[in-house]
Amino acid sequence: MSFLIYMIGLILTVGGIAWGLVTAGVDTLYIGIACLIVFGIGMMMAVSRTRSKDSSD
Repeated sequence: MSFLIYMIGLILTVGGIAWGLVTAGVDTLYIGIACLIVFGIGMMMAVSRTRSKDSSD
């Protein structure tokens, strides 16, 4: 899968989480912390799934 597709999905997911937390009335500090955690985990998953495998020359 393409790294770009993972990043688009990750941005949509983080945006949805932020929107839901704002609607629930959560403080902006905690919204930022939650979004950074989700973004970091998503970035690690995207890189690990889309990197090319090392050749065994």
